[in-house]
Amino acid sequence: MKTENKHITILGAGESGVGAAILAKKQGWEVLVSDFGKIKEDFKEELDRNDLKWEEEKHTESTVLASDLVVKSPGIPETAPLIKKLRAKNIKVISEIEFASYYSKAKTICITGSNGKTTTTMLTFHILNKAGINVGLAGNVGKSYAKQVATEDFDWYVLELSSFQLDDMYEFKADIAILLNITPDHLDRYDYKMQNYVNSKFRILHNLTENDWFIYNSDDKIIQKEIEKRKIKAKLAPFSLINKIEQGAYIDKEQITITINEKFTMSIHDLALKGKHNSQNSMASAVASRILDIRSMSIRESLTDFVNVEHRLEFVAKVHGIEFINDSKATNINSTWFALESMEKPTVWIVGGVDKGNDYTELLDLVNDKVKAIICLGLDNSKIIEAFTGVVDTIVEAKTSMEAVAYGYRLAKKDETVLLSPACASFDLFENYEERGDMFKEAVRRL
Repeated sequence: MKTENKHITILGAGESGVGAAILAKKQGWEVLVSDFGKIKEDFKEELDRNDLKWEEEKHTESTVLASDLVVKSPGIPETAPLIKKLRAKNIKVISEIEFASYYSKAKTICITGSNGKTTTTMLTFHILNKAGINVGLAGNVGKSYAKQVATEDFDWYVLELSSFQLDDMYEFKADIAILLNITPDHLDRYDYKMQNYVNSKFRILHNLTENDWFIYNSDDKIIQKEIEKRKIKAKLAPFSLINKIEQGAYIDKEQITITINEKFTMSIHDLALKGKHNSQNSMASAVASRILDIRSMSIRESLTDFVNVEHRLEFVAKVHGIEFINDSKATNINSTWFALESMEKPTVWIVGGVDKGNDYTELLDLVNDKVKAIICLGLDNSKIIEAFTGVVDTIVEAKTSMEAVAYGYRLAKKDETVLLSPACASFDLFENYEERGDMFKEAVRRL
């Protein structure tokens, strides 16, 4: 790609934007980084250190609209006025992932899905890294892909990709594509049409050839239905909790079986990650690893000793026999469903925050079966209280993590669990889900 004196604008100065800017400068582009909000101090320092032009709290439209190429942050919707103007002028608008791929010869394992992306990405990276493969971690997790392409030299990348990132990818291609599940999420970005969101997730298959692999959850009805409608060139490797699979992975009699290259089995009880959804995540990672011909013994070790991402079903402490688990990253009903499904002891459930149009009826059976008390941690808990009154005898309200944890300690007995799995965004009482999780952990440690 000829770049001398060509102008590129990077919209958004977060991790991905700054990374794209560093790569663009290295490749000879004239770069402007433009952010409509305030840029964080550490990112400003990094831009200055790399002698990059930037602006904040505005977009200089005349400059942006004179660009030859625009890289936009995944957080900027198509409906933004500036994006509409760029589209009207036929200026190419792409994602940081697409831009980085122009300059990378490394192979990629790309992972998407409505839930479990981060866990599966981290687990796959853990297996490859432990097996001695020269591998980077990027996308929605880890350092910017573009920055690593500019400054590192990896043979493989494991990339977590959101639907927003996939939307702005055109020439990019995965070598191994993984689709974990599809449930309604972010529908406000897709005209409230489920098919639009499904199409977005299926962009993970874009440009795949017969030499590539598509690993997918064959128990997911939406995925299964969509596969029947499409002509897929890549080799298929489904995984299932229900059916035996000839080429892929399945669970039978509490044994995981991988049928890629050579047969490999292990007990689900040896997995570091508990719960059915995590068995699916483990199968997806193991199948990708077998495609790369990583030894069964090495995969088994990695599946056994993996430590999950922070704020995702994270064990915090055991206090007088009561287990405290931080699942603050569960910001929608589906994530919380998975968390409750994996609870094996009577559970005191901490829930609440900013509701994203939640339908709590989806959780009724699990709550009835697993939950002994509910602690609402939010400013407006009326919907939660209404949904579970009569299902759970004890429902209390808390306004701080300290108060919620104190209630949990009082309501749970020895050999029971206190689970923070909010099913909601955190913006009413906290800066973000990380702060909510950190404050929960701090409160537990003070018990």
